[in-house]
Amino acid sequence: MRILHTSDWHLGQHFMGKSRQAEHQALIDWLLVQVETHAVDAVLIAGDIFDTGAPPSYARELYNHLVVQLHRAGVALLLLGGNHDSVATLGESRALLAFLSATVVAEVQPPADQLVLLPKRGTPAEPGCIVCAVPFIRARDVLQSQAGQSAQDKQQSMQAAIQAHYQAVFAAGKTRQAELQLALGRTLPLIATGHLTTVGASSNESVREIYVGSLDAFPTAAFPAADYIALGHIHKPQKVGGLDHIRYCGSPIPLGFDEARQTKEVLLVDLDATGLAGITALPVPRFQAMVSVSGNLMTLASAIQDVAAQGTAEQPVWLEVTVADDDYLSDLPARISEMTQGLPVEVLRVRRQRASTAATLAGQPLETLDELSPAEVFARRLAQEDLEPAVQDALGQRFRAVLASLTEDAS
Repeated sequence: MRILHTSDWHLGQHFMGKSRQAEHQALIDWLLVQVETHAVDAVLIAGDIFDTGAPPSYARELYNHLVVQLHRAGVALLLLGGNHDSVATLGESRALLAFLSATVVAEVQPPADQLVLLPKRGTPAEPGCIVCAVPFIRARDVLQSQAGQSAQDKQQSMQAAIQAHYQAVFAAGKTRQAELQLALGRTLPLIATGHLTTVGASSNESVREIYVGSLDAFPTAAFPAADYIALGHIHKPQKVGGLDHIRYCGSPIPLGFDEARQTKEVLLVDLDATGLAGITALPVPRFQAMVSVSGNLMTLASAIQDVAAQGTAEQPVWLEVTVADDDYLSDLPARISEMTQGLPVEVLRVRRQRASTAATLAGQPLETLDELSPAEVFARRLAQEDLEPAVQDALGQRFRAVLASLTEDAS
């Protein structure tokens, strides 16, 4: 059984005024080729399929295109909800996608209902592995708040609740594994999923912390003894705790300039009756050049010239410029614009080193409103509220209606 493990696609991301539609389309085209080339049986996306709870129509179209193409290839698809995903949005098409070889697990369910049998390629009736399909776990999914709890008490309660949920799903998985062994005469590998931060995981600025005030990071030892644990949420590919069978595959495209130097990848996970047989990383091509350069005005000119060699008139390099020494000048954007005149580069952000350092020390995000769309500002503010999914969706729909009416009036 061969699974392709990926996560954190963030379809519909609006990045500093730029759409990622072309990159995601190229990613899907590339992925479909890899599925054929490497004889993949099933694809698993471990959360954050969309960037917001109300993705634009083109993001939904890409999502549907992926589902249909994998179905035509006879390849099963398992989709897990992440902290960026709306339970309602993922759930609205779940019953329909089930007829297209795609299983959606958008939210926490009773343990037995979170078990998914992934079939071998082209043979829906022949199971290849059992998945304890655990999506992003919200605090309200697994515990009730208690008055008088300290921050440490809340941390411990959340950790214990998540661990208990994993153990319950894993126990149901072991029972199912024993039943299928009797029926099939062979042992199916048992894997698990998750969308969360683990102890020791290396994060970056484009990852939104998901358990603020409740759980900073989940201990590696608290995971069940599954043959493989496919994780999402952290965008940098890495092993967890040095263990080969617990992996973050990372995001397939850079979601921020701090990820531009990372080698993005998806993981081919081979399983057999003995468990994990091997893992192969497939590097993902860079579909859009993104570069961050820094220096004073004298050195930046040559650095930008070097970067320009990576771009073309049709696809300029997206550039972040951090100015040192000369960062006190008030006309920096104009000076940088003059440097890039006629070059196949597009400056998305100019940062002042001293201001950036001060903001970092203060723990503040290095963003301004002109770098965010109205939808992103609204989504980030809404994420700070502990509201039921239905309420969030209703507010999101109302916001989109108001925004649409304003856009129509402006045009």
